[in-house]
Amino acid sequence: MKAAVWHGARDVRIAETDVPTPGPDEVLIRVAYCGICGSDLHEYANGPHAIPTTAPHPASGVTAPLILGHEFCGTVAALGSSVADLAVGDPVAIEPNYRCGTCPRCQAGDYHICRHFGFAGLMGHGGLAEYAAVPRYMAHPLPAAVPLEQAALFEPASVALHALRRAEPLRGSLAVVGLGPIGLLAVLLAARRGATRIIAVDVAPARLEIAARLGATDLVDASGGADAAAAVRGLTGGEGVDVAFEVVGSQAALDTCLGATRRGGRVVLVGLAQQVRLDAFALVNNEQSIISTVGYRDTYPELIRLVADEGVDLRPVVTSTVALKDVVEQGFEALLGGGGQIKVLVDPAPDAVTTAPATHRAEAAR
Repeated sequence: MKAAVWHGARDVRIAETDVPTPGPDEVLIRVAYCGICGSDLHEYANGPHAIPTTAPHPASGVTAPLILGHEFCGTVAALGSSVADLAVGDPVAIEPNYRCGTCPRCQAGDYHICRHFGFAGLMGHGGLAEYAAVPRYMAHPLPAAVPLEQAALFEPASVALHALRRAEPLRGSLAVVGLGPIGLLAVLLAARRGATRIIAVDVAPARLEIAARLGATDLVDASGGADAAAAVRGLTGGEGVDVAFEVVGSQAALDTCLGATRRGGRVVLVGLAQQVRLDAFALVNNEQSIISTVGYRDTYPELIRLVADEGVDLRPVVTSTVALKDVVEQGFEALLGGGGQIKVLVDPAPDAVTTAPATHRAEAAR
């Protein structure tokens, strides 16, 4: 089979590899779609960050070279000898968290912060390939009402959903600072979860337009050095929002969130930043809270229900679908280079072609 194999920074190779054989408690997935995540971009641009290179990851037993891709879905192609509750041909969405099931956090139900925390596609072989073998617990069966293109978006949607859950209740106002795929999906899901006012903040007008379609009640253009925090406060009568989500991973975005949040409000860190500074004096005097969020747990059942039963459509964040052979130039390089890309899905089928949705082509032509 063909797979996108990470060997080092700026060194991802489309290689011929063996189709994996599922272990007793694993399933073999014929991959339908795999999204490219910001974490994948970091590994491609200047990794390794999470990819194990010197010692095998304790959950996967894998070291680089490693098949990338943790946002994937597909159909069951083969079953391990101990798997009896799935059948070949079943469509599934993959929740790629590794978990040991025995550490204190797993025992408490917080498997997303397992002692052996990791993801297939970052700490073990993933879904940027024609086939992938994963533990049975990662595979969520899908009803017919869930298209596989939507199922490929459950992983980033789960990050957004878990962040929203960390901030609940969401009965008042909130700001989402940074409208990449997770920020846009946070807007969509916040509207579904009862937020009465959703202020979307970004530097790209096209992303602000998408946020408006997904449920944002107000838009703030932060380009050109604009004081986005002041703009958010202006929209809330000077009070500030109840909660702000930092979905960029930058000092500027954190400053915006703290400046846009009311006294006694909360800031949720979703974006990844190595190091940030904050005014602890102001934080204490305003009695603001900063909380963090990583990964997700128990989110896939809710997302399956939202898509299958309530008609939620996650696909507006998808700007192109690329063939596996084009993943470096049309996937990684295109996302790093800007140009309007938001979420790129990869189709690993041998006959796949690189396409862009008609709506994205029209926006790009403006």
